[in-house]
Amino acid sequence: MNNTVQMKQATPANKNSPYTQLKSMNIGDCQWTTGFWADKFELCANAMVPYMGDVLCGDVGHALNNFKIAAGEKEGEHQGMFWHDGDFYKFMEAKIYVYAHTKNNELLAELDEYIAIIGKAQESDGYLQTQIQLRDGVDRYENRKYHEMYNTGHLLISACIHFNVTGQRNFLDIAIKHADLLYTIFMPDTKHYGRFGFNQTQIMGLVELYRTLGDKKYLKLAEKFIDNRGKYEVKHHATTEGYPIGDMVQERTPLRESNEAVGHAVLALYYYAGAADVYAETGEKALLDALDRLWENVTTKKMYVTGAVGQAHYGASVNRDMIEEGFIDAFMMPNMTAYNETCANLCNAMFSYRMLNLHGEAKYADIVELVLYNSALSGISVTGKEYFYANPLRMLNNTRDYNAHENVTETPNREPYLSCFCCPPNLVRTIATVSEWAYSLSENGFTVNLYGANTLNSELKDGSPIKVSQETEYPWQGKVKLRMEECKADAFAISLRIPKWAKNSKLTLNGEELSKTLEPGSFVKIERNWKKGDVLVLDMPMEVEFIEGHPRIEEVRNQIAVKRGPIVYCIESPDLPENTDILDIYFNGNKSLEPTHQPNFLGGITTLEGEVLIRKDKGEGIYRTVQKPEWTPHKTQLVPYFAWSNRGQAEMTVFMPVVWED
Repeated sequence: MNNTVQMKQATPANKNSPYTQLKSMNIGDCQWTTGFWADKFELCANAMVPYMGDVLCGDVGHALNNFKIAAGEKEGEHQGMFWHDGDFYKFMEAKIYVYAHTKNNELLAELDEYIAIIGKAQESDGYLQTQIQLRDGVDRYENRKYHEMYNTGHLLISACIHFNVTGQRNFLDIAIKHADLLYTIFMPDTKHYGRFGFNQTQIMGLVELYRTLGDKKYLKLAEKFIDNRGKYEVKHHATTEGYPIGDMVQERTPLRESNEAVGHAVLALYYYAGAADVYAETGEKALLDALDRLWENVTTKKMYVTGAVGQAHYGASVNRDMIEEGFIDAFMMPNMTAYNETCANLCNAMFSYRMLNLHGEAKYADIVELVLYNSALSGISVTGKEYFYANPLRMLNNTRDYNAHENVTETPNREPYLSCFCCPPNLVRTIATVSEWAYSLSENGFTVNLYGANTLNSELKDGSPIKVSQETEYPWQGKVKLRMEECKADAFAISLRIPKWAKNSKLTLNGEELSKTLEPGSFVKIERNWKKGDVLVLDMPMEVEFIEGHPRIEEVRNQIAVKRGPIVYCIESPDLPENTDILDIYFNGNKSLEPTHQPNFLGGITTLEGEVLIRKDKGEGIYRTVQKPEWTPHKTQLVPYFAWSNRGQAEMTVFMPVVWED
């Protein structure tokens, strides 16, 4: 197509979307300079992406091999999960983002090599699914269990981003050819294909392709996949055998009528994120109303203190449909068996980021931040080369068989490779693109969504240049300094997010305190004629807070978690006397916790120094007679939840019983 317009925006590329309050920044406009996210991005560029490339392009991960075999360049059979193509596209996306920031031409050359192989693997009519192409006796779109839609979505998204960053069409043309085939097959109403579109990354991908090309047929197909959910009778037929049906794949209730997040958490949240992208283009109120209800349901009834979601590996919905890796009843929040797939946590942030764009409200950015610093980063080690799939809030030794079945996803340690490899590239691509989430464009100005030392060099919506530098030691310290380096003479607005935890914050402009109300959980808007050299300082006191769960969360009754700023903390067995059972640890509510920054410990973190009580009296049996417990005080430290399991196999807990003395 000749009407392709190169855009520089990250996903969602909503610059021209008519129904969003905020617009995404261009890729590379925000560059981390020092501190937390600069360190994470450097690790991403120098360790995470290269290591992942070694794995996926070699015989262990075998993802590139699958494309080579399909392209006729190699002999062999398909290896990996049915969704392994999509995992490789996510890895490519991470590499594209790193290239966008570093301009390392070696990365671009490597991407061109992958794209050439993928292009040869693609069939003449656009079909591209190695898990089907290399499997005898299986037809295209025969059964949705093969996850063809998931792979399609990540192909389209990665190809659009590649074009947006490089201006090259080699990857985009592959995506267009594939999407055109999808339109031919799935746009007509057919009973066979009507229930096919689950694991709906293809909705986001089709909207991105529409935004890139301007061809409305892709947007209409994205809507079609939404319209089909809940439209057909829920019973097994040829396309569904071999995979759970109903609430598991969000097909009992039409999205516009949905009130509750159900089923597989990743499938659900990709679905909601895609629907948010569709709303951004169509403005259909029924979609937005449903998304508002679902976001509230997820974040107020089914989300952990770490921002994690998807409470159970196995369970059932209220309709008694089998659930895997997903949402169960409200307030049913186990700690030790919490599943909390890394992908689901990331999808929670992706959905909330889109809701931030739609509504322009700070509460959505609060969830993005909560996930990023806690349940996202817990999925990868401080070296960037080992991964968690599941992220429980409590880990005990010798309580389950971690080799119970093939491809087990709950592990006591992070692993250098997971046979189900969806989470690692999802996390790495997110780390590579966090800077694109830090700021958004508003109608006449910009918002500061996430804090971190950086430079912003961009344009406002009217095309005028804007340059800002940000200095901060966030998330370890709450002081943020914004300095205006270049701006237009006319008045415009800067909106700073005041996190929900940030009570008693102060804001000064050029040394004078502003009388603005700084309401936690909102944006504070400062509109004026800015000039070069203006300095805004936001000072957010970072107090240690004790967090309790809703009374209906039975498993954490009379227990507390510890949080400081955006960081949730935990206690880990390396910081306890040898052979101490983590279940014998009680928090001493009368002792304070003192923050101590340790730049050379676990990648550079702030620990909380304090005292816990170790219970000495131990009973036997499933029920035990109890008297007043005996305690042994122990001085120790709490570490950020994301940094646990980097010192060998360990026990850990986020929630602890607390002892208060008069």
